[in-house]
Amino acid sequence: MKTSFIELKGRERAQALLDINTFEEILDPFERIESPHLPAQGIVPESDDGVVIARGTISGQPAVILSIEGSFQGGGIGEVSGSKIAGSLEYVLKDIQNGKKIIPVIIFDTGGVRLQEANYGLLCISEIQSAIVALKRHVPVIGLIPGNVGCFGGMSITAALCSTLIITETARFGLNGPEVIEQEAGIEELNSRDRRLIWDTIGGRSRFETGLVDQLVEDDIPAFKKAIIKAVTEPDTISRTRQIEHYLSLISQIDLSVKNTKTDFIELNKKKKTEVKAVLENKPVEGKGRTWFTILTEGASSISEYPSLLVADTQFEGKLTRFIAVVPNEANRFPRARHGEVGLLEGWAIAKYVRQAIDEDAHKADKRNIVAIIDVPSQAYGYHEELFGIHYACAAGVDAYASARISGHSVTGFIVGNAISGAFLTHGMQASRLVALNDPSINIQAMSKESAARITKRTIAELEKATQKVPAMAYDVASFNALGPLDALVTITDTTHPDSVDIQKVSAALGKAIHKADDTLNQRLETPNAINQGRAYSRLVRTKIGEQWN
Repeated sequence: MKTSFIELKGRERAQALLDINTFEEILDPFERIESPHLPAQGIVPESDDGVVIARGTISGQPAVILSIEGSFQGGGIGEVSGSKIAGSLEYVLKDIQNGKKIIPVIIFDTGGVRLQEANYGLLCISEIQSAIVALKRHVPVIGLIPGNVGCFGGMSITAALCSTLIITETARFGLNGPEVIEQEAGIEELNSRDRRLIWDTIGGRSRFETGLVDQLVEDDIPAFKKAIIKAVTEPDTISRTRQIEHYLSLISQIDLSVKNTKTDFIELNKKKKTEVKAVLENKPVEGKGRTWFTILTEGASSISEYPSLLVADTQFEGKLTRFIAVVPNEANRFPRARHGEVGLLEGWAIAKYVRQAIDEDAHKADKRNIVAIIDVPSQAYGYHEELFGIHYACAAGVDAYASARISGHSVTGFIVGNAISGAFLTHGMQASRLVALNDPSINIQAMSKESAARITKRTIAELEKATQKVPAMAYDVASFNALGPLDALVTITDTTHPDSVDIQKVSAALGKAIHKADDTLNQRLETPNAINQGRAYSRLVRTKIGEQWN
């Protein structure tokens, strides 16, 4: 008789996977570490904040299971829940570096960022992603997507980083939920009520058949256990996020004049890399990203073959530095990525040029700096983007930036314009140091106001009122700075047309941040703003986990 895995709650799922009598919960509900940000919005918190940390063994192999409870706030990631996952993975990494072998398993049942905690969710997700990239150097990181919620938003990028992904036919897996795509791009782009179309695009079987997950299993506890054991004993050798040229070739062959299907994806995926490149036209649009790229590189020509991504190596503050900026291009083949969004092409192209720097500097003692110039309004919201796996394009960018940092490159982010959602996670959030212009027009957030209102069933006025109680929900750069992630918030006279004094001020702040950059994201928890309440619960959760870990 089948024993359903999907029907179990988050804690029961962890218990079901671990060997009998080995289940041990870290930071269990009796510790009562609850989100402090939900009661202020009239939301009743959960004592485990929707995440279970379980230690034990699977077939005798030491394992840590991080199980997200989809029935609480849609499995959304807030400060406490996100810190439980990130902190646990960080402790697993320490154990592995000390000679222990532990298999991390993450059960994804999540809509992504918990919008009621917005920027806390973005920060925590980037820290989870950083830990996964570091762990994959030592052990396979296994992700399960059983359903009911599925896996969306920033956590779909996180899942795409896993060494092995296991899914059921009834689960869904994509960056942008159908309702969000319809809100942002219109019903002509994607009808969220067309169930057959949705399942053929982001359903578990479709994702397996198009090669975007590794194993398709029945809804059965023994089937999941068997799949995990297979992932441990037969790990894949090449991560999808490293198959950059393959996916760049694939997307160059997409015929955007027709509504592609998973069959088209399967056929393109089978083809060998073509030597014929699509002609990429360039209709440059002025914007802050392009402006500051030109200023900081002193007008150097971009080496990128993709017009929507600018890349240049130049001497900056006495050292070779690679500057990277995503910019608008009105001639972009993908219409949903014409205004500076991170789309399929941009995510894979970022990965290409970051990894190029890693490879070229692999045997050098003095590795070049990498600076991400950030002005990204969002990820691209489109049908083709979802079908062809935009979450993997984003994950490739995340993986590349994190790998560069871990490999000894100084990676710094410079926020000159908007920094929204998956685009910010892809391009900037893996920087160990962040500098931002003190510009009231800059928005930093997990989702546009219109989509956030639709998903949380609030009016925009209600959302804006909530930001007065929870700064992490605010969109302005000053509120983001209050959380503690910035090394410097730079005030200049004109952010669009800076004079020589402005440029000198920015260069000094950026140079200082570059010099301090290191191989982890830990400093975000140590800034004065982070210590002074900005990341209080992120720090508390890690402390409590540490007390119970050994």
